[in-house]
Amino acid sequence: MLRPRSLFTAVGAVSALLLLAGCTAATESGPTEPADTETAVVTVTEDAVVTPSRLTAETAMVAAQAALAQCQADGLGFVSVSVVDRSGQLQAFVRGDNAAAHTIEASQQKAYTAAAFGTDTSDLVARADALRDLPGTLILAGGVSVKVGDASIAGIGVGGAPSGDADQTCAAAGLAAISEDAES
Repeated sequence: MLRPRSLFTAVGAVSALLLLAGCTAATESGPTEPADTETAVVTVTEDAVVTPSRLTAETAMVAAQAALAQCQADGLGFVSVSVVDRSGQLQAFVRGDNAAAHTIEASQQKAYTAAAFGTDTSDLVARADALRDLPGTLILAGGVSVKVGDASIAGIGVGGAPSGDADQTCAAAGLAAISEDAES
């Protein structure tokens, strides 16, 4: 299964390996010696830190279950539903009865695509040729973006219905179940 990787993940992994190897970063005055018994503490101001927004586990599961319930009501209970965070990491997943194995990855990729682009995947189909080779994405209808204000924080993807439009309807039902309008 493809998993989206960010530059920050790669940089973090390299940094961790360097720390494990006892290496330290060079400073303006040249390389530093590794500390034998102490770990250097770096402090930054709070305005230098970004805290990513995520759905709670409970909210992600509500969205996934609502999307599956919509598909079941439409006679399409053989789908898979994924809810991912902005970076494509799986937060909730449900697999309908008799859902084929390929629907698992399709739902996750649709969810990631919607989250990454901040739009429903059905809106990206016209641009599919330009976007086709992006790893971990699937430019087919069936993914919706979850937003806080204008910021995309998650995606809901459904895979397995006979048409992308049916997948999209189910994903939209998942979004409706967790939207502010649903709480009114």
